[in-house]
Parts: sequence; C-alpha cells; structure tokens
Amino acid sequence: MTLSAFPHAMPLEGLIGGLMIGLAAALMLLGLGRIAGVSGLAARATGIANSGTPRSIAIAFVVGLPLGAFILSALIGGVETRFPPSIIPLIIGGLLVGFGTRLGSGCTSGHGVCGMSRLSPRSLMATAIFMASGFITVALMRAGGLL
Repeated sequence: MTLSAFPHAMPLEGLIGGLMIGLAAALMLLGLGRIAGVSGLAARATGIANSGTPRSIAIAFVVGLPLGAFILSALIGGVETRFPPSIIPLIIGGLLVGFGTRLGSGCTSGHGVCGMSRLSPRSLMATAIFMASGFITVALMRAGGLL
C-alpha cells in the first residue's frame, strides 16, 4: 500500500509525535519511576485516585497535553477536526473508554506505550484486545455505512 491510499497522511509529523510520546514516557519512567498512563494521571490530577504520581506532576502532565497541542497548532497552523453531528456518540464513547480503562487497569497509553516497551504480559494482551476491538469496530461501522 502506498501513501496515495492515505492522501491526508502526515508521516513525518506522526514520527515526530511518536518520538515525543516515547520521550515523555521514558522521562516519567526514568525520572520518577512512574508509568505515563494518561488515565492514571488524569485520575490522580482530578483527585479520583489518592495514590501514585504526585498530584502536582499529574496536573502538569494533563494540562500539558492540550497546551502542547495548542502551541504546536499555533506554530504550524490549525488541525482539521471532525465531530459527529450529535454529542451523544461522544458521551457514550467516553463512558465506554472510561469503563474499559478501569476494567483493564490502564489505558492505551499506559499499556500500549509503557507496558509493551517493558514487555508486560498484561499490557501485551490488553493492547492486542484494544487493537482487535478497533479493527472490529471499524469493520462494523463500514459495513453499516457509518464510515
């Protein structure tokens, strides 16, 4: 498959973003001995979780995510976003992701980036399930004409 199959692909930007995510995860692990799982950091930042990463660091990490995206967008230009016409699918999706995050003891960033790099069996299985679920969802949505 060639890049022409993905006319809006941005491989250089994707590579840079991936390197930055890896660097942030490595800094958290090597500097603080903590996993850079966004769901755990968000829970700690909002006070849902009472243990783990120091709250000030969790808040800085969670605030830095959209702030970094905003700064980059200001530097290189806007990013095209598309949302469904109704907010209901976003709310349902968010609730399902939150439920799955608690059920799986972590999110895609914790398992997929940090856990897989440590060859954690739990993370390898969780990431395989995340990916399979995504493939199945896209196939069903395409079959139903929703994509």
